[in-house]
Amino acid sequence: MIQGNPTASALPAEATRSTTRAARRSTLRGTALNVTVMAVATGIVATLALPGYAVNPAANAEGVGTAEAMAQLRSTQSQSLRVDTVTAQTVSRDEFTATSEAELAAAAAAERRAQLAASYQAWSGPTAEDYLAAPVAAYDQNAVVQIGLQYVGVPYQYGGTTPAGFDCSGFTSYVFAQVGIALPHSVSGQAAMGTKISRADARPGDLVVLNDHSHVGIYMGNGAILDAPYPGKTVQARPLWTDAYYIVRIG
Repeated sequence: MIQGNPTASALPAEATRSTTRAARRSTLRGTALNVTVMAVATGIVATLALPGYAVNPAANAEGVGTAEAMAQLRSTQSQSLRVDTVTAQTVSRDEFTATSEAELAAAAAAERRAQLAASYQAWSGPTAEDYLAAPVAAYDQNAVVQIGLQYVGVPYQYGGTTPAGFDCSGFTSYVFAQVGIALPHSVSGQAAMGTKISRADARPGDLVVLNDHSHVGIYMGNGAILDAPYPGKTVQARPLWTDAYYIVRIG
């Protein structure tokens, strides 16, 4: 009978026991690690669940008061917009009357005429004001024509109101003054002094007024006018050159 090697048969059994012990130690270490991890995780969760003031137990009472104070502060610091009721103010304006462009132009023209008249050679004879104080004739349309014809040949002068020189309304005002009628030194003013009549009813001695109030003269009948035309011309009787006119009767 051949004897076996005892050492060789004992080795597998010893190796098995070593492997078993190693496995047990590994299992124990894993269990300990799991317990440690669970304990740490539980502590973290418990710490996060605690209120802020629980970290310092000695400051619990003060911490509660501080939290309440902060909540109140946040509520009072919230942004808000307040709109106050605005009462509309009544603005008063001074009453005034605007001067039209036509009135301004007429005033400027009158001032210019006055300045030019003052610069002309002095007239030594009677003025329109003198005749108004003592008329040479009673008002009559034929008298107006006869008086007007006396001044044929007098030169035109802008702003002129005497036989030293006439402009259109200066001429008619000077003539009508001699029959006791005061006409203003302006075309529109003279047109407003009388009554507008039809051309069919016109008679010599009426006023001829252009529609745009740029000129005025004495109607002579048969479509003719006696007037002071424009610079470079003299007082003359001539045919009417336009159909844009109307007739005004004075008196």
